[in-house]
Amino acid sequence: MSEPFHIRRARWPEDWEALQLVREQVFVQEQGVPLELEWDGRDAQAFHLLAEDRRGHPIGMARLLPEGHIGRMAVVRPWRGRGVGTALLRAMVEEGRRRGLERLVLSAQLEAVPFYERAGFRALGEVFEDAGIPHRRMELRLRPA
Repeated sequence: MSEPFHIRRARWPEDWEALQLVREQVFVQEQGVPLELEWDGRDAQAFHLLAEDRRGHPIGMARLLPEGHIGRMAVVRPWRGRGVGTALLRAMVEEGRRRGLERLVLSAQLEAVPFYERAGFRALGEVFEDAGIPHRRMELRLRPA
């Protein structure tokens, strides 16, 4: 049985350090995304979720932009495969519904496409590169078009 974790709304900039820790560990250090691409200036307008272990250490995060774009979904390596990403994504979908959004979109790294498909997202368009990493655009309709 895995250790418990919880998901909470993170506030910008109060929770910036916790969000930074996860994003820089996963995207910058592990995946080689340049620091200037990771920090795109859109965090102040975004809704953020933070996953923490039982001791309050940050283990995952995600953000939702006002237009319905989910991004910066990240879970630190020791916590992958333990339900953290699924819990973050479910909470983001719920937030999108709460906001009355018609759809949610995201750019999934190719290896993560099956994860998002299991949650009901569908791939759109061709593969493209972002920060040197192959991605697919994906969408989840929350209400009929």
